[in-house]
Amino acid sequence: MSAVETFESSPRLVLPAPAAKPASNENDGASVSAKTWLAVVGSALGAFLAVLNIQVVNSALADIQGAIGAGIDDGGWISTAYLISEIIVIPLSGWLSKVFSTRRYLLVNTLLFLLFSAACAHAENLGQMIVLRALQGFAGGVLIPMAFTIIITMLPRAKQPIGMALFAVSAVFAPAIGPTIGGYLNENFGWQYIFYVNLAPGIVMLVMLWFSLEREPMQLSLLKGGDWLGVITMAIGLGSLQTVLEEGNKDDWFGSTFITRLSVIAAISLTAFIAIELTVKKPLLHLRLLLRRNFGFATLATMLLGMVLYGSVFVLSLYLSQMQGYNAEQIGEVLAWVGLPQLLLIPLVPKLTKWIDTRLLIAGGLALFAASNFMNIHLTDDVAGPELFLPNIVRAIGQAVTLAPLSAIAVAGIERQFAGSASAIFNMTRNLGGAIGIALLQTVLTNREKFHSEIITSDVTLFDEATRQRLHDLTQYFLAHGVSDPATAWREAVVAIGRSVHQQASIMGYGDAFYLQGVILVLALVCTFFMKKVLVEGGGGGH
Repeated sequence: MSAVETFESSPRLVLPAPAAKPASNENDGASVSAKTWLAVVGSALGAFLAVLNIQVVNSALADIQGAIGAGIDDGGWISTAYLISEIIVIPLSGWLSKVFSTRRYLLVNTLLFLLFSAACAHAENLGQMIVLRALQGFAGGVLIPMAFTIIITMLPRAKQPIGMALFAVSAVFAPAIGPTIGGYLNENFGWQYIFYVNLAPGIVMLVMLWFSLEREPMQLSLLKGGDWLGVITMAIGLGSLQTVLEEGNKDDWFGSTFITRLSVIAAISLTAFIAIELTVKKPLLHLRLLLRRNFGFATLATMLLGMVLYGSVFVLSLYLSQMQGYNAEQIGEVLAWVGLPQLLLIPLVPKLTKWIDTRLLIAGGLALFAASNFMNIHLTDDVAGPELFLPNIVRAIGQAVTLAPLSAIAVAGIERQFAGSASAIFNMTRNLGGAIGIALLQTVLTNREKFHSEIITSDVTLFDEATRQRLHDLTQYFLAHGVSDPATAWREAVVAIGRSVHQQASIMGYGDAFYLQGVILVLALVCTFFMKKVLVEGGGGGH
């Protein structure tokens, strides 16, 4: 049976309206007020800033480390502290927004995010920067799931594809355009401005949310009956796991006692967390949502997508920096062709969902994204910015048409009371996928470089005529360019050949990393064949 036949043969499902929703949300044909759109756009802007913050800081990490006197290894905690805090707070946001009210919780965390952003620009040492970045992550992590929750609770189903397109700007456009913005600001104004860049749009967001979100009473009584054991095991487990993923490759994974112990702690804590959530009456996260066919497979697909969304930016930036000698601004200019086309394409996605089965749209986007990675398998010394233009355009198209439909098919049929859990699980798995993807790719790059180096070195021997000729030519070159001693010139020639071997092995390792990313996306594509076709009342034919 063909892929199209598989899609068409699945049942069309008309979903009932969620219970306990406002009247305006029960009718998909109902108009949406300007106030509601203000809340949706404002919250989506917050999610964009939170995701953008990861990439803009990474693009200037070397300069930040130098300015605050941090070593290369220790400086990595500038990013790790933010990511650990973010992934811990995402699952908590649904519950805490009920405790303090959506309006109060979102406004306070937006304000804190802006304050800690500005404070990071004035950090004087590594300790201060790590603390401020952790606090910034706790506030910024709230903005991502809350935007998702607002879209699926405040918009009627017919309008949710538009909301998901706005959310996709934060999830796929922000990681792609982050290095462009960060590189430009860092090279032209200084690293401090990568933190200041949040302030102007953040203030606009604050004003939008202030006027658009309804005032609601706090429910502090929920704190007393909260799933505190779940909160504790989740925080310890996710924090430990994120640290393992961020620091594992640098510390030689299980060759490090620190990484081994944290891995055991993460495994025990997360196992306990899952057991608790499946048995308590009022769980922090309703994990049984994953048993719903569409939500479960969409969440798995978004985790695999997250591995490549963040991994591809990491690999491409590293390749351009280490193999081609690009600076942060030049890397940003190359990656701009991944980000900018998405601004034109993402607004068209809601229209496409009316004409094309959502699963076919997701599958097509993932196929294009995978193809863009396969196009980069055969890298050479000559492959730099211009040669990466076409793969980047293909990747931009694939990313643009993937996440919004994937998000829409995941939340179709999710009841209002489970919206917070659905948002937390969906966004947490994507971020966790990103961390896993980067850790996996770091390890692949290291191991495959060693593998290719051993293969190449076995052929580069003094018994080989080509090698002897190359040594002779290089020796003569160094003698003609200031080296007077033939023995020294010969040693320089040997070193030069060694560097060439390392360069070629590394480039081949990057090709392997792109191949792996393509395979991961193919696995994500397979998930779409297990999703049911869903028709939402009043929506397009693809839902």
